[in-house]
Amino acid sequence: MIGVSTYLESAVRWGVWELDAALLPAGYPRLVQRAGGLAAMLPPDDPTHAAAAVARLDGLVVAGGPDVEPVRYGAEREPRTGPPARARDAWELALIEAALAAGLPLLGICRGMQLLNVALGGTLVQHIDGHAEVVGAFGTHTVKPVPGSLYAGLVPEEASVPTYHHQAVDRLGAGLVASAYAGDGTVEAVELDSGGWVLGVQWHPEMGRDVRVMGGLVRAAAD
Repeated sequence: MIGVSTYLESAVRWGVWELDAALLPAGYPRLVQRAGGLAAMLPPDDPTHAAAAVARLDGLVVAGGPDVEPVRYGAEREPRTGPPARARDAWELALIEAALAAGLPLLGICRGMQLLNVALGGTLVQHIDGHAEVVGAFGTHTVKPVPGSLYAGLVPEEASVPTYHHQAVDRLGAGLVASAYAGDGTVEAVELDSGGWVLGVQWHPEMGRDVRVMGGLVRAAAD
């Protein structure tokens, strides 16, 4: 059972309805399912419930989404940083902390990787160019694994990945090491250097065909 965090959006329309909704792009549960797992959506909740949620899971995915509020890593908001999603920030940071404490296999995707870094005391670059060139459209670029890393054990070769982000890891959080880079030097994957299955990727595997990263999470969860 793989829990996946969700968006929380107001005035979402479907059919005759326009209501607040907890939602998730279908690529996330489909990728979990293609990798052999069962997907469960985790909408924002009271952070005090995070440990109880994690206790019912075999693995956790923190999904992509809006920018992390800069106050979370001690920075002032820059003009190109998006509006805050405070309920998501609080809930997902609590999920990450609970998962790390429990030794639960954890995969952070895009925003999820950035939140993992922030949860461990790291900081973010609030804007970079070249990784989200067309608004609302995923691009691709190549990432190069760091030999000997958890990520390299899953994807040993340079690989073209679906990408859409304008923020990135700056200072790495405590215990994290970079395990893949883009051609411009942007950190594209991070993992714990102390063992355990904890990985963050800056790209969007749910938008591609490669199931190896999610497959690694599902196997770790099964173990």
